[in-house]
Amino acid sequence: MSLKDKIPNKLPNLPNLTGLTNLSKILPNKIKVYAFVGPSGTGKSYRAQMVASEKNAKFIIDDGLLIMDNQVIAGESAKKAPTKIETVKHALFYEEEEKQEILKALKKYKPESILILGTSDGMVQKIASNLGLPEISETTYISDVATQEEMKTARRIRVTEGKHVIPVPTFEIKKDFSGYLLDPLQIFKTKGRGNKPYISEKSIIRPTFSYLGNFTISDMVFRQILEYLVSKTPGIYKVQKIRVENFGEGAKLYMEVTVVYGFNVIEGINEFKNKARKEIEKLTAMNVEEFEVVVRNIYVPEEEK
Repeated sequence: MSLKDKIPNKLPNLPNLTGLTNLSKILPNKIKVYAFVGPSGTGKSYRAQMVASEKNAKFIIDDGLLIMDNQVIAGESAKKAPTKIETVKHALFYEEEEKQEILKALKKYKPESILILGTSDGMVQKIASNLGLPEISETTYISDVATQEEMKTARRIRVTEGKHVIPVPTFEIKKDFSGYLLDPLQIFKTKGRGNKPYISEKSIIRPTFSYLGNFTISDMVFRQILEYLVSKTPGIYKVQKIRVENFGEGAKLYMEVTVVYGFNVIEGINEFKNKARKEIEKLTAMNVEEFEVVVRNIYVPEEEK
């Protein structure tokens, strides 16, 4: 049994964090809270959308993420954490900052119902409590929707290959996840709301703390993203050189550029670096560990006339 399976049933008495808002006072309608419970690696995330659809719940909380209709709208994947202990803390919204981000999104979207995923009854109850949600009204167990053989297969894949499924499309998880992205999984479902068929797309990922393989991406991808962002930055005239290096669990980037005369170099370059870092991490799912931009030349438009 994994550490994550053991911890939720023996959780310490976490302190009441300051600033916690009772959602029942914010939202006009009381949120209906459902839970989907099963041991780690038995296929909960894989079947989350199906269970949510049956409960008419458009919102899912899974491993630190708040998902609405296949889109991550708040939170940070617990699988991004460097250790298993940290994944549990993220999944339980132990940190005030993480909790407030979810509360802000719930306040904005005002869900009528929500499905919480967890490895035990204690875990989903603790998540609901930490977020100030109403008590769980109904719990579905993985054994209700999956056979023993299916759960065994899912568990074997988790243990031997280190794969984990998050119930969002690949493009969405790239915005948040900085671990190892493997491949999208698209499944045609025949059981959904109103019994209409629907496509359910997942993202299969390998947690950052897994040592079972690496995710690689062509250097050209980084170059193309940087060149595109430069083309959208008026103060940078052109790229002279780009160097991309593998750096631990992320990338080390180096750029030399020509800027337009009058461009505020310090402020402008820092702004570009922040924007580029976010875009690269969003589009490639890779961490940018180091990023250096050097201004080599200044372009004066009048010189061409």
